[in-house]
Amino acid sequence: MKTSSLAIALSLTLAACGQANSTQAQDGVFAADATRAVPGDALSMKASFAPVVREAAPAVVNISARGVQQVQDPFWSMFGQGPRTQQVGSIGSGVIVRPDGTVVTNNHVIQNMSDIRVTLNDRREFAARVVLADERSDIAVLQLEGVNERLPTLDIDDREQQQVGDLVLAIGNPFGVGQTVTNGIISALNRTETGINDSGSFIQTDAAINPGNSGGALVDMDGDLIGINTAIFSRSGSSSGVGFATPASTVRRVVDSAVGGATAVVRPWLGVKGDTVSADIARSLGLDRPQGIVVTDVYPGGPAAEAGVREGDVITSVDGAEINDQGGLNFRIGNHDADARVRVGLLRDGRAETLDARVSPLPDRAPGARAIPTGLLAGMSVRAVSPAEADRLAGDPFAPILEIAEPGGRAQRAGLQAKDLILAVNGQRITDAGALARIDRPIQLTIQRDGRQITGVIR
Repeated sequence: MKTSSLAIALSLTLAACGQANSTQAQDGVFAADATRAVPGDALSMKASFAPVVREAAPAVVNISARGVQQVQDPFWSMFGQGPRTQQVGSIGSGVIVRPDGTVVTNNHVIQNMSDIRVTLNDRREFAARVVLADERSDIAVLQLEGVNERLPTLDIDDREQQQVGDLVLAIGNPFGVGQTVTNGIISALNRTETGINDSGSFIQTDAAINPGNSGGALVDMDGDLIGINTAIFSRSGSSSGVGFATPASTVRRVVDSAVGGATAVVRPWLGVKGDTVSADIARSLGLDRPQGIVVTDVYPGGPAAEAGVREGDVITSVDGAEINDQGGLNFRIGNHDADARVRVGLLRDGRAETLDARVSPLPDRAPGARAIPTGLLAGMSVRAVSPAEADRLAGDPFAPILEIAEPGGRAQRAGLQAKDLILAVNGQRITDAGALARIDRPIQLTIQRDGRQITGVIR
């Protein structure tokens, strides 16, 4: 994780605290809109948010969840004792988005929980089951059980018409004290590289968001759901005026997937990897300002390659929306349907061009296992994981990862197992099995097993 002056001083709070990254906003030019105006008289200053709250609050719910997790006590493990189980709990918020009791919340509110209870604004309580949990976006969809009437809902507004400075309300269950409403403005749009996830583009707000607000509603002055409150930057764990909400376009995609019967959200990709254009790169390319990402890798046969994108191109937009980093590109592409057509704006040799690309899901096919015939690892067989697998395992579809199919020989005697992932050999990434066959001296091997990284030496 990258470190910045902001990250040193602050922690990113979801259900618990974690380190935060620097952030980027892709706001572009502020648009003029004659329908927006500041209060101009005393009567306007006495205006109230009550009408919006009256319409929106009944659809915002409180969520309490309980589960069991295994914990390993280092002290007792010295005496051969295995993991122990303990009860854990979570409190958060959610939003009813369909009258049949379909509820949206954050995945981290209900992750690994087996008993989920949802309390409505009128204090009625329902059991809930998880329909779809999307860890990548931190959005989960629940279904209330025993609903026999139409419940109040919030409309999902995914038109992305918000502007920096617009008034918003955050409605949720902070600290588990019950439903609370706070107000603020949109501080920034399209925030990326927040450390929350690698493909999110968040709405930033100064409306007070505290632990327990996770999964609650960010509402505009039309009373529509424009985001799900997800995380805050904070020294203390309480609101410091820097909160982040997952935008409604992402929420809509997860809800549509769940309602359509999918067990996972299928995100298309463009098949490119790039670096953010810095001020120095902008000067070297003759750009009037830093913008876009420089393409450093194009996946052979992928959507970008088929559309004619080349290494060295600078991608500046997708369907007219400005792109300034890889996270922003992932977000814009990922919110399309598989097989959709997108317009990719780019700069090539100083000229602006627009290419049409048909995005597609990540390839999930990989070559079969390949035996290592010679060298120190002779007798072992490995296979290269597909881009889809690499994305699930490492969050990077371009990551070169080999999976052990059969350990065999010295590798087996050293304790390697089938399905271990080879991440590095002597500190270097290995991209193909042929490189393993040329190793005939002691090596330091880094593998991943059950989510843990292990480094050892084979002689």
